[in-house]
Amino acid sequence: QADRFQSHAAALKGAIQLGIGYAVGNLTSKPDRDVLMQDFYMVESVFLPSEGSNMTPAHHFPDFRLKTYAPLAFRYFRELFGIKADDYLYSICNEPLIELSNPGASSSWFYLTSDDEFIIKTVQHKEAEFLQKLLPGYYMNLNQNPRTLLPKFYGLYCIQCAGVNIRLVVMNNVLPRALKMHYKYDLKGSTYKRHASRKERAKSSPTFKDLDFQEMLEGLHFDGDTYSALMKTLQRDCRVLESFKIMDYSLLLGVHVLDKSLERGARGDSKRLNSQRVLYSTALESIQGEGDGKVAEPVADDNTMGGIPAKHKDEKLLIFLGIIDILQSYRLIKKMEHSWKALVHDGDTVSVHRPGFYADRFLNFMGGTVFKKIHPLRGASSKRKRSSIHAMRSASQEVLSPQKEKDERKAQSMECLDRPLSSSKHPDLVTLPKSIKQAVSFSSSALQTIKKDLEEHLENR
Repeated sequence: QADRFQSHAAALKGAIQLGIGYAVGNLTSKPDRDVLMQDFYMVESVFLPSEGSNMTPAHHFPDFRLKTYAPLAFRYFRELFGIKADDYLYSICNEPLIELSNPGASSSWFYLTSDDEFIIKTVQHKEAEFLQKLLPGYYMNLNQNPRTLLPKFYGLYCIQCAGVNIRLVVMNNVLPRALKMHYKYDLKGSTYKRHASRKERAKSSPTFKDLDFQEMLEGLHFDGDTYSALMKTLQRDCRVLESFKIMDYSLLLGVHVLDKSLERGARGDSKRLNSQRVLYSTALESIQGEGDGKVAEPVADDNTMGGIPAKHKDEKLLIFLGIIDILQSYRLIKKMEHSWKALVHDGDTVSVHRPGFYADRFLNFMGGTVFKKIHPLRGASSKRKRSSIHAMRSASQEVLSPQKEKDERKAQSMECLDRPLSSSKHPDLVTLPKSIKQAVSFSSSALQTIKKDLEEHLENR
């Protein structure tokens, strides 16, 4: 539906800023109190005609209606992250929103605030509905764990204009524009059709996928403590998503190569440092545990933008990351999609899978292929070690191959005992006497005895 507004993009951005500004401003008159269960399901609606009214300001956009979902609950979430109402309004309304290209397969539009702090994303009706159902559990999780790589939701709105509904969610920005991302990845832990398209590769800043990562990088290396903190955060977040029956999410990963270029983005260079500081909003803050002390205040020469230090070969990197696209529950349509894909491809490699399996595969891929721990002895000598280890491994395989072959034959022979016995189908097996076959069919205890005898016989042989 939002495509109908494409020719009026400026008007839409203006209506978004005006609507959110009105909703947040109107909320300041309501007293602070504890969040109640009914607050998660509240929807406030106001009509904003272009000529204005007793309650609303005049504006030069078409008449529109604004719906604000769970306003008090989202106010609590903003306060939890240290976002003051006037700072929130200043970020969203002070300067025109910046329209971003969409890296994913969805038809969503993305807008970025000029201070690099917030992303405004259009979502479908089902996604908005699912987020509202998610809010009580999301509230509970954030109370327990505000340091998370899950999306941080700051507001949910709907603009109705000319019979079209445009639903918007305000979130944290994972990849700061003020720092150039030399590589970007959308990773799911799946290998089925997980290559960036030709169209995507032709872009000036393409977003690559799982198979591209495996071809281009040998993994990103972190020191032991950082690796443990990162994987612990990912594991905790994935278990939360699994409990909500959520899957098909991605890890959005940005890689800034410190050695490659000192070039910084044209905009937002000093704005982020001098503007508000949203708590736990950077990648580094998100993976630090509660025992790490207070969040460090930004300093004037801080050029890391909260990135996580890492290495790739001899290059020093800054890593930015966050889990995105979590508003997918494992509904019937997704089950059908997986079943159909599994018919034509290996079911374990397709992106859509049951939530528990999806989480495990996601974590295995991140912890084994994407992120790796730096071992104490690493550097020039490590290449020689790797090559010598590789040579030793291949040599040992040659030496041990006769023993391995013998063990495999033994395993195959034992496995075949559980199947119907037939010398024609298994010519490599010793043909058993008829009396033993009868014993096998009559008694399970006899089968165990025969297995034991055969094991001894094979070992002796």
